[in-house]
Amino acid sequence: MPRVGQRKQKGIALVLVLWVALLMTVIAGGFALSARTESVQSRILFNQVQAEFLAEAGLNRAVFELRNPDPETRWIADGRAYEFNLNEAKISVQITDESGKIDLNLANEELLVGLFASVGVEFDDALALSDKIQDWRDPDEEVRLAGAEDADYFAAGYTHGAKDAPFDTVPEVLQVMGMTYELYRKIEPAVTVYSGRGNLNLAFAPKEALMALDGINSQLAEDYINQRHQIFDVSSELPILMEGQSGSLRSGSTTFSIVVKATLPNNQWTELDTTIRLGGNVRGRPFQIIRWRDNKNK
Repeated sequence: MPRVGQRKQKGIALVLVLWVALLMTVIAGGFALSARTESVQSRILFNQVQAEFLAEAGLNRAVFELRNPDPETRWIADGRAYEFNLNEAKISVQITDESGKIDLNLANEELLVGLFASVGVEFDDALALSDKIQDWRDPDEEVRLAGAEDADYFAAGYTHGAKDAPFDTVPEVLQVMGMTYELYRKIEPAVTVYSGRGNLNLAFAPKEALMALDGINSQLAEDYINQRHQIFDVSSELPILMEGQSGSLRSGSTTFSIVVKATLPNNQWTELDTTIRLGGNVRGRPFQIIRWRDNKNK
């Protein structure tokens, strides 16, 4: 009998050893998986930070090139793409001078109606939106034919009235009666509050802004931009788009929208969409950041 008992004890001990071995294997596997996961996450985070710094380097390169005194090599802010490599990453830069866009604070009725019509808004609705934008930005309480002042906003259920002051930012136009987010997304590339002029500078106008001009459709706008992109010296004459419209590559503003995309060899990327104004600030930087938006791919 004692021998049978001893065999039972040995069997139980063996089972316990096997269970302990299995448990240790599971624990070791868990630690290995956790370590691998943390390693992958660390690598992704490292790449993300690297791409962000490379994109910021691209932004600073763009500012440097905009201040280049040589007219033959200075980067032109008409939306064309400039590409270069940095630390094995591909950097793509697009610069648009804000003087080429439609200024929400200064554009006249014709230009505003053309803007909305170019994205498919019916003429009467486009005219109404133009009136409402002008009522929003002007200081008086007089209501245009299809416009809206405080009483109209409150009657329609808005918690605010007309601002009766200039737009401070482009997204502020979403507060104007009748403006939808879908429509805003369509006109956003064409509008600004920083140009300081009531018309377009054709030297820098994006396609969406050019199409707001009477008689200019998508194809004509694209053809004009393609011709414009063949100019590499800011002293050169612009191609002719239409009578009565002009612009100069040498007479832009000091405010620019700059989109920079930094793509690493593993295709992870970061994109910066910024608006900057040339001129030093208190920190000694050669430009001021007015708007900043970043997108990341992990």
